[in-house]
Amino acid sequence: MGVIVPAILPTSRNDLDEKLLRLHGLVDTVQVDVVDGRFVTPASWPYKDANADVREPSGDTFPYLGQLSFEVDLMVEEPEHVIRHWIEAGATRIIIHAETTRMLPKLMNDLSTTYGHDKDFTPELLSFGLAINVSTELSLIEPFLHQCDFVQFMGIAKIGKQGEPFDKSVLPKISAFRKKYPAMPLQVDGGVSLATAPGLLQAGVTRLVVGSDLWNAPDLTAELKKLQGLVQTYGLYA
Repeated sequence: MGVIVPAILPTSRNDLDEKLLRLHGLVDTVQVDVVDGRFVTPASWPYKDANADVREPSGDTFPYLGQLSFEVDLMVEEPEHVIRHWIEAGATRIIIHAETTRMLPKLMNDLSTTYGHDKDFTPELLSFGLAINVSTELSLIEPFLHQCDFVQFMGIAKIGKQGEPFDKSVLPKISAFRKKYPAMPLQVDGGVSLATAPGLLQAGVTRLVVGSDLWNAPDLTAELKKLQGLVQTYGLYA
């Protein structure tokens, strides 16, 4: 599985399909960001607006299944209600933001009873990760690390949008986490670029989720190769 994971924040199903077409053949994993307009704004596909009650991808499945692996970053309130729909759509990695639910202990227990999930049992088929914001204390997720497969740190203060500036305060937080939990797979989403990737890799990040740095690049393929080159420089291989 690639260390560099492109992130798509789709405005529509057509936007998603167009971006996936550009990535097809270049990477093996893509992150799809899903924003409900409630936890954070503005809403993305498939939520129509902040007042809509669309909770699933309308029964569709992701294209290129078998050629691309999909992780879904659920920036939605009460994610326990929508996880099933995204698994049915073809996602093999689900990211749950710890701040989105008041029922985190029950949700984490239900992952086992509902989906048969067991940490590290079949990560290529179904994995669950916990995400935390820059300002969130690690103590919120520490009781559940034995139940999740990976952790995602947000690298920006205002999540749910691409192109936000990287928040350097996340770096010491990542370093402290890596020292305390050396075996936990760790990824960062938000503000990742050629400029910020070296510091993140040095801090112990094992996967980099990249959005605007790729989509705003004059040549997406060239930018992706540069990022992959950094990964090799720091001893990680895609």
